[in-house]
Amino acid sequence: MDGNRRWAAARGLPVIAGHVQGVEAIRPVVRIAPDRGIEVLSLYVFSRENWRRPEDEVTGLFGLIDGAVRRYTDELIEEGISVRVIGRLHEAPADVQRSIREAEERTRGGKRMALNIAFNYSGRAEVIDAARALVASGIAPQEIDEALFEERLYTAGQPDPDLILRTGGEQRTSNFLLWQGAYAELVFSDTLWPDFREADLDTALGEFARRQRRYGA
Repeated sequence: MDGNRRWAAARGLPVIAGHVQGVEAIRPVVRIAPDRGIEVLSLYVFSRENWRRPEDEVTGLFGLIDGAVRRYTDELIEEGISVRVIGRLHEAPADVQRSIREAEERTRGGKRMALNIAFNYSGRAEVIDAARALVASGIAPQEIDEALFEERLYTAGQPDPDLILRTGGEQRTSNFLLWQGAYAELVFSDTLWPDFREADLDTALGEFARRQRRYGA
């Protein structure tokens, strides 16, 4: 979900205005995703690298995320969508931790789609956390395999992504789902995230459908 700041700059608006519109763009995408056959949707909401941004921007982002989670939890329950946070949530402000954990608990029974909120997320940090968990478990090194490693990832129990879509024109994955995305198809959209609509999602899904996946074979 890239392009919030450029969207604001192009309109002579403060950065936070771009983030406000970016949050608003999430809701319609989440609502239509199950109808497109999407079983797991992961949204890269806040990366660990985002802490380097100006303090007022980070604080504003936390407020927007906290407010959106509280505002839309009931709707997610009605839609049958379960929430899982992936990332180092414990490093976030206490109020944000509470609202996201509450959303996880209240939506736990949702079976229509799983919604991963990648918050304070880093693909490298996820690999490190999984490795630490393996060491702490006392498993002998020779017994470690891919299946055991994947059980320690934030996304344990979920399938690997088929498609990784990035908006905003940048053509890199920026430390997102490094392990899980090994064989994911990559689609890059020039649309800035605040302008992303149903038609843009359908365009990306259409591009994905035309790909012939070989998984390295």
